[in-house]
Amino acid sequence: MDRKDNFGSLLGQDFNIGDIVEWTTFDKIQQEWLTNYGIITTINKEITSGRLISVSKVVPINGIQPEIKFFTASLKLVSRTSDLND
Repeated sequence: MDRKDNFGSLLGQDFNIGDIVEWTTFDKIQQEWLTNYGIITTINKEITSGRLISVSKVVPINGIQPEIKFFTASLKLVSRTSDLND
């Protein structure tokens, strides 16, 4: 039997700690989607609903919120850590 990759693990391989990512949230007052930015601090595998998934913790750049946990597939890469060193 072939072993399948964890849900979201292929996408998780595209991210590194220190990468800048974005995600959206819906603002009920303004009635629009807002784009948020943050820096990945950890990428882990966790069991959720009996399934192993890729989870990332992100520190928002705006500094208003503490570290937030995301399903890695819900994040979009903005800038790689390695891009900053070039």
